[in-house]
Amino acid sequence: MWQDKLKEIIKILEESNVNEIEVNFWGRKFRVSKNPGIVGNPTHVDYSIPVEVKSTVPGQGVEVASATTPEDGMIEVTSPMVGTFYRASSPEVSPFVKVGDQVTVGQPLCIIEAMKIMNEIEAEVAGEIMKILTEDSQPVEYGQPLFLVKPV
Repeated sequence: MWQDKLKEIIKILEESNVNEIEVNFWGRKFRVSKNPGIVGNPTHVDYSIPVEVKSTVPGQGVEVASATTPEDGMIEVTSPMVGTFYRASSPEVSPFVKVGDQVTVGQPLCIIEAMKIMNEIEAEVAGEIMKILTEDSQPVEYGQPLFLVKPV
């Protein structure tokens, strides 16, 4: 049953311009890549990489670049895929988490929509949400920091 879904995801990936997709279903996590950089099956992938963010200063047309790095003792929750970031499952409901909320491992933090598939991003560490680094309904890149969590 899950093999059929995996084949469908592979077909979608091959027909798109996306290089990698990660999905969770039936208690399993699957990552499919067109051009994997690593041969083999890593047991853990570290997504916490500095990301250069460029923005335009209003009225000046100047690009400002800054690298985001986690503060001391903080854990970055990063985007496992390219897509659109949503803080809630629909506009009518409260966000999954707010700054100051305590989260547990496996608790949904947000949704990233990729290729019309809604992917719940879950906490991989228990702790307190210290910062939300992305605005609702904004596009996110692979590896882009989404939250800063202070582990408990």
